[in-house]
Amino acid sequence: MKPQLFPLSVLLRTLPDAVHAELLSRAFNHLLQGQEAAEQLLELEGKRLGIAILDTGNQLVFEVVGGAFRRVALGGWDVRISGSLEGFWRLATRSEDPDTLFFNRQLALEGETATGLYLKNLLDGMEFDRQAHLTAVLGPSLGAVVGRALTRSGLESRLRRWVV
Repeated sequence: MKPQLFPLSVLLRTLPDAVHAELLSRAFNHLLQGQEAAEQLLELEGKRLGIAILDTGNQLVFEVVGGAFRRVALGGWDVRISGSLEGFWRLATRSEDPDTLFFNRQLALEGETATGLYLKNLLDGMEFDRQAHLTAVLGPSLGAVVGRALTRSGLESRLRRWVV
């Protein structure tokens, strides 16, 4: 496990899954603002998506409602991604593409085949558009100013080196 992941691992083992699911659903929904993937998420309306982080013992379940993620009480899921914390970290930071993670069995997909394939393709094709996100969250004028400031500061590239 990467040293950067140790604090996250401790946090995942310490707090209840309901807290993690609530925080993640809010983070996912925030990050989806202004993204093309938000529209594609509508295809999964009513589906329950599970995440199992095997090395920390976390089981999280979300339902797609109105194109957004909602935490649900643990229970059934239509499709679930399972794997190690490091595998999920690589997926989240885009340091490794989803196909490689699934092919090398660092992550596994189970459940409804069509839903799983759609979700895998959604993850594979997702590219975060920072400027579209800033515009959606802050509005066109302030979003443009903040985007230029981030580019000039070099903060984004320094953060990316630390995360990946």
